[in-house]
Parts: sequence; C-alpha cells; structure tokens
Amino acid sequence: MPILIEPDQPRITELIRGLPAGSQIVASPDRMRAWLAQHHDEYVVVVGPSTSLGDALVICDTLRTSHPTVSPVLVVDEVTTETLAAAMQAGARDVVPADEPKALLKAVERAYELSTALRGPGGAAHQGRVVTVWSPKGGVGKTTMAVNLALALTEGGARRVCLVDLDLAFGDVAITMQLFPNHTIEHAIGAEASLDAELLDGLLTRHADSLMVLAAPTHPDVRERVSPTLVAHVLRLLRESFDFVVLDTSPSFDEQTLTALDTTDDIVLVATLDVPTLKNVKVALETLDALGVAPDHRHLLLNRADDEVGLSPDRVESILGLTPVAHVASSVDVAAATNSGVPIVARNPRHPGSRAVFELAGRLAGQEIAAPIPVTDQHAEQPSGRRLFKRR
Repeated sequence: MPILIEPDQPRITELIRGLPAGSQIVASPDRMRAWLAQHHDEYVVVVGPSTSLGDALVICDTLRTSHPTVSPVLVVDEVTTETLAAAMQAGARDVVPADEPKALLKAVERAYELSTALRGPGGAAHQGRVVTVWSPKGGVGKTTMAVNLALALTEGGARRVCLVDLDLAFGDVAITMQLFPNHTIEHAIGAEASLDAELLDGLLTRHADSLMVLAAPTHPDVRERVSPTLVAHVLRLLRESFDFVVLDTSPSFDEQTLTALDTTDDIVLVATLDVPTLKNVKVALETLDALGVAPDHRHLLLNRADDEVGLSPDRVESILGLTPVAHVASSVDVAAATNSGVPIVARNPRHPGSRAVFELAGRLAGQEIAAPIPVTDQHAEQPSGRRLFKRR
C-alpha cells in the first residue's frame, strides 16, 4: 500500500483523496524507514508538500539504493523546471501538483506497475494485515470483541479473514462461535521447518462459509510447547493467504504474545471504564512504546462503556493519552448473542454494539463497511405483491 509522509492534518485530508484506501500515513522520514523495515511489500512513498525540497530529495536518493522497488513520488505546491530536474536526478519517479488528486492516483498506479515488473513475473507476495485484539486485563470482553471484529471484516465477501486464538492456555474463540474443530494450532507443534500453506490450511476451521479460525489447544498444558518460532511461522503463512489476520491473545506479555506483537500492523486495545483496567492499560501502553509496537496504529475500544460509572470517554483520553475510537455499551443483547454462539454482528447487525464494531472494521480496512440489512427489514421494504412467490 502507499506510504504518505505528511505531518500536516489538513494536507493529509487533501492528499488522501488521491490515494488508495488503507494507505499508510507517517509524519516523518524516520517513521517511513521504520515501516519499510517491517513491511517489504510496499511499492510507493508519497512525499507530501510539507516536506522541504531538500529533505524530499534526500528521501528519493536513499530509496533509490535501499529500496529500488519502492518509487518515490513528490507532491509539490508548484511544479517548476528546476524542481523536476532536481527530483529526477535524485531518483523520483513522479512529481505531481498538490491540487491534482487524479494526477497523484495515476502516479501511484504507475509505481505499482513498475514495482510488479521489478519484482519479477510472480510480482510481490501478498501481505495481509495482522490485527491484534489485546488487553492487559482479563474479563473485559476481549474475545467477544475479537470474534465480532473478525466477522465484521468479512462483510461483503471482499476480504479474506482468519481469526487466530493465541490465548493458548484458556482460549475461548471456538466455544464462543460454537465451533468444534478437528485440529488446533497444537497439531502444528514440531512442524516449524516443514509447515507450509497447504498443511496450515488443513488446521483451519471454517465458520459460516466466510471466516476461517485457527483454534487454541484444548488443554492448558500445551501452551509451553507452542514455540515463538512456530507462532511467527504460522502468522507469516497466514499473512500470505488472507487479507486480515485477527489475533485474540492472552492478557499478558508472554513469549507467544510478544512474537505476535512483533508482526502486528494494528492493535485494538480493549478496556472497560474502571480504574484498575485503565491503570493496567496505561502501563501496557508504556510497554508498547518501549517495544515500538504499532505506534501509529493503536485503536482504543471501550467495552461496557456506560455513563453511569463516573468515567467519561474524555476522562479516559486524558488518562491514557489515546482517543477512544469505538464505544460498546453494556447490553444484555451482546451477552445473549455470545452465549447463543451467534455473535452480535451476525445476530443483530443493526444493534448499536454491532454498528460500533462495523465502524472499527471500516477504519482498519480503510473503507466503510456497512452493516447488512436484516432479512426481515428487506421484506418489510418490498411491496406486498413481490412476496407472492416467497420461498417457503
């Protein structure tokens, strides 16, 4: 996906119109270098007009030698002969005016074509995004949110999604979805060197013809035998086969979770409005900062977020320094849906909790994901004459 270097928010709003959905926004060249170090399938870096020409030329010259398949595209307020000459000499692929989003989109498309050609006939390997749903405290509804988020991402059938239960001792994804898997990640133990996509596919369990699930072991004592190396290998293979890999993790910084965090593109932090949980989340954020985990892609989800508890979302933001992006209020409907094995986004897509999850899924996908219209609503909208031959 394209990387845009631009610190100015109004400029970002203008430029994003000329970029594909899901483009990565970074504020500085240092952030760009950190992102490229972990994502080897990128094909274009768009340097926004807030970057000085001198710094932009340095970026182009650096990319020319360090990442030859990544095309630098400069966006400038005014295209002059001198700017064009200097940019081309530094290795820029294109120079486009800031007020022409269509020209920017064309430049990005040309960069993709060039990158594919340079990488060979097979092109670049598919790399899906890893979304880790995590909380440093148990009992906050992390698994419920992970299951619903994974299902929301599959809406429309355009995205291939795999949900991985990495709470290896007490994983509840399978029972939450009323699945009875024949295989779990336990059956990959010892296969670090031989595991491939075909073998891994045999360990997955299908849910509702849309979502694939890699279940946790059925016995807690197996956790220690699932090595960090195996976790890393499994996630690498899944990224090559799926558009999104959603991880439900244990509420700790164990070795397997740390390995997963190393490969994480987006992290969804689940918290409830109580002081002990927020204290743990604040400490966890400091740890994530030290580890450099998804610094620009952290999404705070407030679960059971009711006004009556005395802590408002604004107060949470001041405590954590992180703006909540999703609020799911306490609801008997959500609990009942979970207990029935039909998560709320599937059981009642128009429920307020479902809407919040769909909005978060859209944020992660870089495009709006609308909640489906329930069948009963569809029938209600149709004239009565059209129901004459209704399926029995």
